[in-house]
Amino acid sequence: MTDANPESREVKSQDTPVQDARQSSNFLRDIIAEDVRTQKFGDAQIQTRFPPEPNGYLHIGHAKAICIDFGLADEFGGKTNLRFDDTNPEKEEQEYVDSIQADVRWLGFQWERLCYASDYFPQLYDWALQLIKIGNAYVDDLTADQIRQHRGTLTEPGADSPWRNRTVEENLDLFARMKQGEFPDGSRVLRAKIDMASPNLNMRDPVMYRILHATHHRTGDQWCIYPMYDYAHGQSDSIERVTHSMCTLEFADHQPLYRWYIEHLGIFPSQQIEFDRLNITYTLLSKRKLIQLVQEKRVHGWDDPRMPTLSGLRRRGFTPEAIRTFVAASGVSRTNGSTDIEMLEHFQRDDLNRRASRAMAVLHPLKLVIDNYPEAKQEFVEVANNPEDPSAGTRQVPFSGEVFIDQDDFREVPPPKYYRLSPGREVRLRNAYFITAHSVVKDATGNIVEVHCTYDPLSRGGNSPDGRKVKSTMHWVSAAHAISAEIRLYDKLFTKPDPGDVEEGQDVLSNLNPNSVEILTRARLEPSLANAKLEDRFQFERVGYFCLDPDSTAEKLVFNRTLPLKDSWAKIEKKAGA
Repeated sequence: MTDANPESREVKSQDTPVQDARQSSNFLRDIIAEDVRTQKFGDAQIQTRFPPEPNGYLHIGHAKAICIDFGLADEFGGKTNLRFDDTNPEKEEQEYVDSIQADVRWLGFQWERLCYASDYFPQLYDWALQLIKIGNAYVDDLTADQIRQHRGTLTEPGADSPWRNRTVEENLDLFARMKQGEFPDGSRVLRAKIDMASPNLNMRDPVMYRILHATHHRTGDQWCIYPMYDYAHGQSDSIERVTHSMCTLEFADHQPLYRWYIEHLGIFPSQQIEFDRLNITYTLLSKRKLIQLVQEKRVHGWDDPRMPTLSGLRRRGFTPEAIRTFVAASGVSRTNGSTDIEMLEHFQRDDLNRRASRAMAVLHPLKLVIDNYPEAKQEFVEVANNPEDPSAGTRQVPFSGEVFIDQDDFREVPPPKYYRLSPGREVRLRNAYFITAHSVVKDATGNIVEVHCTYDPLSRGGNSPDGRKVKSTMHWVSAAHAISAEIRLYDKLFTKPDPGDVEEGQDVLSNLNPNSVEILTRARLEPSLANAKLEDRFQFERVGYFCLDPDSTAEKLVFNRTLPLKDSWAKIEKKAGA
């Protein structure tokens, strides 16, 4: 696949391999390069825009559009505006405006201008008057259902509205009265007069304005008629002198209408170009369904770490660098497809492996008592903060005669090929000592609560002076110094690769994974993690990648698992290469 994401100046980094693919070709870059070569827009600067509707939080599908819009503009010395398509006051809120701005910045980009479609309401209204005056728009009294009935089908032409041939004077009068609030919601609309027999249903006299007595988050009650997306979008692009208006493939059939408005108004000729959506397995990117998840409390808000929203991914511990790298690797084309979620997880692991600080944490603690360890002895072992980055330095981790190990690291009766701790077997405690287990203590129900062992004091640092080998190295936490934490283990939110694959009569939410989160309350962590901060990322050795959750307090730390250590995508790639 080709690279979809030329990085912007805001996100250049030596930490991400995206830069290596920057000059790879794709059809979007080729179109812009040709337009620059031929001076299609004269001396006009390359101008793009990212135009979300503020009716929800951005998800990872939007990340592809953001990287394309900002990245290509930057590569060709242009600019990108962030423009809110705020033409539907019933669904839009300032909360969403604020979250979108935060997410774009977090992803690594900064817009040239902050714009709103509502900034252009007066101009859009004047242009509607212009279309009425030249006979290209009319006020229609049909209801929404009647308009649908008149529209026809893919094989049959539509039927003219009985109000289609109103005079210019009557249309101007009715449209002015619509604006003044004389008519109830849904009683009239303004439609473009194009062609009810067009093979493209979008060209069959599309609605331009509807009556909606609703308070807008910016303009208040100044307006009671609001432009439709197809009418407002192209003209907003033209006002901002957008040269390349890039959008996803579902808008391809809308492109003739986009051009029609611009041509009939005689304004700056912005051009629309479509590319494929980012679809990811086990992931739902329908904003309507994401809103349903939030409203029905199937998740704990828009930033729930199981959500595919950028705020959810951020809370889970994903990095903007990894997301940008993934977008670049997923490519850009004119055909919709699906990308394995393992590919996203692979790039995230790769990024965290290089940047995450190491720490030791025991999620299912079992006490290990070293019987021959001197009772008064106090010592620390030196541990590398990140073996992938020598400049990260080392830290001192306290060690004592009682440590916690993970329950899975001990078996009283070991199964075949089990090389971890069991009675009579010697293993290594990472960076510390060789130990050999000899007995256990059980509670009244027969559960093991303590394992007793001895250690070799000459094996400090985890190496035997006589060169003997062990087959297992285990992580640990000093019981005397351990801190407690709640650990949240997240898994896929849906059980099927295609969450939309449902039986008749079922909803996609029927595919929700009932085990998408597991909460552990007995975890024990090395004491350095008491100083963890939001946005810090850690590799809990032998366990996975984690980050501090905003729910944390001084009294109770909460860590989210970003990903386990296993990388299935790397195995898939290796197998494919073989």
